[in-house]
Amino acid sequence: MSTNTEKLEAAFVTALDIDASAVTDDLAYNSIEQWDSTAHMILIAELEDQFDVMLDTDDIIDMSSVGKAKEILGKYELSF
Repeated sequence: MSTNTEKLEAAFVTALDIDASAVTDDLAYNSIEQWDSTAHMILIAELEDQFDVMLDTDDIIDMSSVGKAKEILGKYELSF
């Protein structure tokens, strides 16, 4: 069974088509070419699938980095 950190990393790798080594807390929206608005929505769908949650609009808008994603998912009783 995957840890939450592994699931989070997998969601970013799949949605953004990047190498797992690029998934760090500092990775931010629009900091790389792959993380644009379209990829952001794919990422949200991946995260919702991986963690079986439904993110609210404010959380989707606020998700500006990997670190922020962990913080937001923490509100859904997930720990990293």
